[in-house]
Amino acid sequence: MAQLVGPLRKELADSLSSCRVLVVGAGGIGCELLKNLVLAGFKNIEVIDLDTIDVSNLNRQFLFQKKHVGKSKAQVAKESVLRFCPSANITAYHDSIMKYELFTARNHVNRMCLAADIPLIESGTAGYLGQVTVIKKGQTECYECQPKPTQKTFPGCTIRNTPSEPIHCIVWAKYLFNQLFGEEDADQEVSPDTADPEAAWNPADAAARATASDQDGDIKRVSTKEWARSTGYDPVKLFNKLFKDDIMYLLTMDKLWKKRKAPLPLDWMEIQQIESSQEEACGTGLKDQHVLGVQGYAQLFRRSVETLRSQLIEKGEGAELVWDKDDPPAMDFVTAAANLRMNVFSMNMKSRFDVKSMAGNIIPAIATTNAVIAGLIVLEALKILNSDFDQCRTIFLNKQPNPRKKLLVPCALDHPNPNCYVCTSKPEVTVKLNVHKTIVQALQDKILKEKFGMVAPDVQIEDGKGTILISSEEGETEANNNKFLSDFGIRNGSRLQVDDFLQDYTLLVNVIHSEELEKDVEFEVVGDAPDKAPAPSAPEEEKNIANGNKDSAQPSTSSKAAEDDDVLIVDSDEEPSSSTMEASPESSNRKRKHCDADTDDAASKRKRLDQQPADDDDEDVIALD
Repeated sequence: MAQLVGPLRKELADSLSSCRVLVVGAGGIGCELLKNLVLAGFKNIEVIDLDTIDVSNLNRQFLFQKKHVGKSKAQVAKESVLRFCPSANITAYHDSIMKYELFTARNHVNRMCLAADIPLIESGTAGYLGQVTVIKKGQTECYECQPKPTQKTFPGCTIRNTPSEPIHCIVWAKYLFNQLFGEEDADQEVSPDTADPEAAWNPADAAARATASDQDGDIKRVSTKEWARSTGYDPVKLFNKLFKDDIMYLLTMDKLWKKRKAPLPLDWMEIQQIESSQEEACGTGLKDQHVLGVQGYAQLFRRSVETLRSQLIEKGEGAELVWDKDDPPAMDFVTAAANLRMNVFSMNMKSRFDVKSMAGNIIPAIATTNAVIAGLIVLEALKILNSDFDQCRTIFLNKQPNPRKKLLVPCALDHPNPNCYVCTSKPEVTVKLNVHKTIVQALQDKILKEKFGMVAPDVQIEDGKGTILISSEEGETEANNNKFLSDFGIRNGSRLQVDDFLQDYTLLVNVIHSEELEKDVEFEVVGDAPDKAPAPSAPEEEKNIANGNKDSAQPSTSSKAAEDDDVLIVDSDEEPSSSTMEASPESSNRKRKHCDADTDDAASKRKRLDQQPADDDDEDVIALD
């Protein structure tokens, strides 16, 4: 093979052999990346992944073979790489990058890198699309500088009463699985929603107007799991309740069907009388891509219920099952239940393949995309280690060439967002809530942990007394959990000082009291970060106390001496959710439009005035893929 590029200069080659690299994730990008790293000359690599190898990984994660199925991805990846580069020093961890699975690992790594002042190379793929970007404290946007699109959700009344798209039926089927076999969740109810504001009907007439069977409590409004247990998980009784009795109950809600096509109940006995000629699977090719008829899905429903019932019995009293798209009986159940509901609501039914894609939020993973992105990650790492940070770029991989006939679109890195509540020198947010209805537990779990991504927050009220509202030390403030914020004197204009020791992160929360929040809305974050941050102002002369560093308002120069450099890389090409995938079409449109005008030459002309090259004696890098 012809040598396309010359050897690295000695100083850079030495940096590669001495620096330490942490690869977070050993999946599609991770496998390509580990190979690239050792072949480029990186010697000291640590890789962490909690996942195990599945058969579905083998089409693109080339470090794994069929004999490895069920084994640790990190460990097998290490062993495979050492076969063609035995001189590499690789440490594998079959573990999670974060102890508390409370929010996306990307956010967590972002905050850890800010706290440690280590540059981060973040990347991702979604089908044919890909992205690589560099994050450096004080010089670029951090991962959380711009709001990410949230996971799409649907109103409960739509899922339970008036589904209009296949995804509504698939979500309902997943909820049904949990209600019958898994952990019950009040927010995942599947029975008709009698509180639907659109439904104008008379509950008193419901029993008389619904002609559903009254045997075995078929129409009683009891817990779905409780009722199913009372029938011994009888598939026929379950079928008739879900697709006949409940549907007839829905038909009594007259107003729902004034402008919609009314649902058509299914009866088990009637379906069994359908001639088999009418039930031939539609389509040819792979079995998973066939679309069955109503009778076929009814039989699939029966078989999957019987299998899941047996699994529950084997696990013992009080056991619960966890839905997994790769578990055949669970997938069969969701496929059958979703398609039967689609038929009830006059929708075209879907193949098992299509249902699995939607139920698992799967974006097809393509090996070529992963390979391109992994190569770009290494190129950006080389720039950082060579003290060429001003040459680093955000690079998008497009599905089709842009107007300049380029698939790879490099863009100048964005400045930090001064309104970011993570990387700004003094993070501060304003939250609107009802202090008389919000309890301390909700503040901790739903606002601080879920919304703001904290792990173990400590909260002090700025009331002149230093009242501790929440302590991360177990048992210290548990008595406060079910008390309202107003019980502690928190009112409109109150300020809460929040510290997360595990993330070296501090946040000031301003409270706005409101009694006019929309229905089912517990709180609102006021003044989220703008779509585009304004140009940064001149650095302040005074030293600000910042998350992870007393000089975080200033660009990092890392001039201290150190023997080793550090690098981190994270992999997530599989099943990215809309809330974590920057490379998805929706989430990258904003930056793509900006970058198409700044490709290559144009981007290189936009060098930042405030960027300073770091000393190559102590350059740390973290790469997320």
